[in-house]
Amino acid sequence: MQNIKIAVDAIVFGYQNNTLFVLLIQQKFGSQNSYWAVPGGLVQEDESLIEAVKRELKEETNVAVNYLEQLYTFGDDITRDSRNRVISVAYMALVDPSKLILKADTDADEVSWVPVTKIPNLAFDHNDMIVKGLERLKAKLTYQPIGFDLLPAEFLFSELENLYTTILQKEIDRRNFRKKMLSFGILEETETILPQKAGRPAKLFRFNTVKYNQLVKEGFHFEIKFA
Repeated sequence: MQNIKIAVDAIVFGYQNNTLFVLLIQQKFGSQNSYWAVPGGLVQEDESLIEAVKRELKEETNVAVNYLEQLYTFGDDITRDSRNRVISVAYMALVDPSKLILKADTDADEVSWVPVTKIPNLAFDHNDMIVKGLERLKAKLTYQPIGFDLLPAEFLFSELENLYTTILQKEIDRRNFRKKMLSFGILEETETILPQKAGRPAKLFRFNTVKYNQLVKEGFHFEIKFA
């Protein structure tokens, strides 16, 4: 007789001040030891996978997201959880941290945004989950304009450039990037002008939602050139 449990885990990336973060919680393991992990938990018998991951995320961190995409299923290592045989379905989300208020609840003692460059050793195989999420995130840059989810409603073009260089961990050809990105028609120049410390004032941009959704539906390929 099988006694396999199904869990869901949420890899939530956020971007702020030229830094890419991942959302982590600190839990108590048993009665003494605490550890950091990504939000998640077991699926209840009366809910779907997506319902379960949204519930766990809300319960443990107070974060609600509209869209999560299924990332990968972790279960080949039958000892990934020493307590039970558990198969976990990982989901990924992209959010703007400035719009969220974190609050640890249920079995989470703490919740925090942690830079992806400073992730500690996590529970189970959650480090592997984040690595898989970063791989997906980098790949998405070539077929989906992901800044729509990670940047504020209005932003400097340089902030979009910095987002790409931060995720890719490489310096891009900024002139080529600007020319190509503007050619897609998914960015609109606003009337808001911000003074710059150096150089002339710069206008803020916003995403054209209608054009964005059309591009995603039809398919989008963006070859990024590096400096």
